[in-house]
Amino acid sequence: MKSGFITIIGRPSAGKSTLLNKMCREKVAIVSKVPQTTRNAIRGIVNRNQGQIVFIDTPGRHLSEKKMNKKLMDVSSRALQECDLVLYLLDASRAPGTEEEEITSLLIPLAGKTVAAINKMDVQGADFNRTRDFLSQKMAALDDKHIFSISAFTGDGVEELLTFLFSLAPEGQPLYDEEYYTDQDTEFRIAEIIREQAINRLRQELPHSLYVNIEDMEFKENGNQLWVRAFIIVERESQKGMVVGKGGEMIKAIRLGALKNLKNIFDWKIDLDLRVKTGKDWRQKDHTLKKIIDR
Repeated sequence: MKSGFITIIGRPSAGKSTLLNKMCREKVAIVSKVPQTTRNAIRGIVNRNQGQIVFIDTPGRHLSEKKMNKKLMDVSSRALQECDLVLYLLDASRAPGTEEEEITSLLIPLAGKTVAAINKMDVQGADFNRTRDFLSQKMAALDDKHIFSISAFTGDGVEELLTFLFSLAPEGQPLYDEEYYTDQDTEFRIAEIIREQAINRLRQELPHSLYVNIEDMEFKENGNQLWVRAFIIVERESQKGMVVGKGGEMIKAIRLGALKNLKNIFDWKIDLDLRVKTGKDWRQKDHTLKKIIDR
């Protein structure tokens, strides 16, 4: 019986969260075209006859000295230290750059337990050979058999990748019951779904300037309905109007989009009271960053 932890690492927008959802066959991580959407180490669980693999999706590694980015980099660095295997996801539609070089320098000591998946082979202009050559130059110890061509979006190559990862995983007993596909708690999942709806609608305005705080939750009607009060937190007063929108249209769209997604995740009916407030310069405050990233 196989049982192991595999950390997924890559530059922003490489498709890590899309791949995690495809492998788990459930919506585990939120997805957006906005780089660095993932802010936490998200666990997705794949159960098969061979055993159980727990994947850890990490924030995209981006070179920046900003306080929030440093916290996000810490998340992926810790996940690398604690895993049995590493799944390095690369974007075949973009030439490898300084971010890829930073990641490969991290992975050189881990080459023996690293598998590379060259993603987005469905995208026009994708160049598998260019990315493979980069890996050969920067990670000479990486076995050619550990390099896969995939599309996380279409699913091409994902089954072969999963089968190989199971073959490499260590022997052990499952850590989670078979019905689990993630270990995220209800509050976190609701907050993430709301944030996904917000950033996908506001990605030109303030995607990284907001987070979601669940203020209160309460079961009603004999446990069949969950009432939730949530706040979208922005950095400045001037940003509140963008989230609310003309006549409240934007926040209504965010709320309805979130409810539609939550309906597919939870069995209970959810009553969502969604509001907006300001947390001035929250990205500069250590206690706030710890609250939303280190949970």
